[in-house]
Amino acid sequence: MVSDTSLGTDRQRGSDYADLSRQIRAAGLLERRPAYYALRIGLVVGSFAGLWVVFVRLGESWWQLAVAVALAVVIAQAGFVGHDAGHRQIARSRRVNDLIGVVHGNLLTGISYGWWVDKHNRHHAHPNTEGKDPDITVAPLSFTTEQARRRRGLGALFVRHQAYLFFPLLLLEGLHLHAISLRAVLSPRRLARRPVEAGLLALHLGGYLAAVFLVLSPAQAIAFIVVNQGLLGLYLGCSFAPNHKGMPILGTDDDLDYLRRQVLTSRNVRGGWFLDAVLGGLNYQIEHHLFPSMPCPNLRRARPLIQRFCAEREIGYHETSLGRSWAEGLRHLQDIGAPEPRTGAATR
Repeated sequence: MVSDTSLGTDRQRGSDYADLSRQIRAAGLLERRPAYYALRIGLVVGSFAGLWVVFVRLGESWWQLAVAVALAVVIAQAGFVGHDAGHRQIARSRRVNDLIGVVHGNLLTGISYGWWVDKHNRHHAHPNTEGKDPDITVAPLSFTTEQARRRRGLGALFVRHQAYLFFPLLLLEGLHLHAISLRAVLSPRRLARRPVEAGLLALHLGGYLAAVFLVLSPAQAIAFIVVNQGLLGLYLGCSFAPNHKGMPILGTDDDLDYLRRQVLTSRNVRGGWFLDAVLGGLNYQIEHHLFPSMPCPNLRRARPLIQRFCAEREIGYHETSLGRSWAEGLRHLQDIGAPEPRTGAATR
């Protein structure tokens, strides 16, 4: 259960976010940053194209595994650009954001932009909330004691050791996201721009496999895919896991206001400009959840303002190092997987 000493009345709680929003707008932190995104997109697209040129020129060689590593990083960075487009951070026009999103998501990353936006919006509306946040309903993991109790057989055995299996499991996340994306565009459920998304996904998958198997020997091609997709999943998982894993989980009956719900369930990761670039700005998760449309480079500038605002109202603002954030998440998974969770575990 989340506790807070200054919840106040519903009216007071609602006005807190309005007050913060006025301060953020007055500081100009919601203004678009077109030059920043033009440079960032140029670097991502240029690096992506450049690595494939290197791939073709290098030919049949085991040195291609180094290209696989570099390509995993660039593909993840393309995914981060798609994330920002999905939140309308890049352009004022929804059409332009969606165009950037499907190009960086479907074509460069191989992940359905429409499927991801729908899932991610549900996460933002109810972060770490049982039954509402899709990011804490991820088999075979269990994030609450109730989820753990429902596991049987091998599922229960996995949960018992899930803290140790978490990072190895992330090696499969890249392939998992590709599979879900294919299922999304082939599903009869409504998906905006289905023909476009399906075509770009087919182009990504077909071009990727054709290039790998035409240029490399069968053994090298398989090794390339294993290294590239394994590191892609690990990179994405290690970037997203610190944001909420191990933070308080809310029950369906919790009535926290928007400000407190977003702050108390999110975690910031402390670091400099290099970590900002590596994590795509997602290390400022509190700021991002409070203002999803805020351009990524403005999150760092918003941090001291929001931190001070929360301190004045005695709202817990959690920030730690990258290593510590992983440790907190793994400790939560271990507590949930234990036969009798230890006192103090962030469970519901």
